[in-house]
Amino acid sequence: MPIIKSAKKALRQNIKRRAKNKAVKRNLKSTVKEIRALVASEKTGDAQKKLPTVYKVIDKAAKTGIIKRNSAARKKSSIAKLLTKTSA
Repeated sequence: MPIIKSAKKALRQNIKRRAKNKAVKRNLKSTVKEIRALVASEKTGDAQKKLPTVYKVIDKAAKTGIIKRNSAARKKSSIAKLLTKTSA
């Protein structure tokens, strides 16, 4: 445990940030999993409607640095590719 006052504050900040980052990451994973499940169950119409929200979640996670920009682009690309492959 930290002894110095600034180290105590740093620990508090770290705990808050970690909790927020975990929540965002959990939300990201669940939305991506949800859209993949919709595609797997051949509900492409619902998946198309859900696509903007998934993009929004991915972009926000990349913007805040929770995932890297290239990782976000890769996720968006793979989801779009999956949707176009199943809708065709």
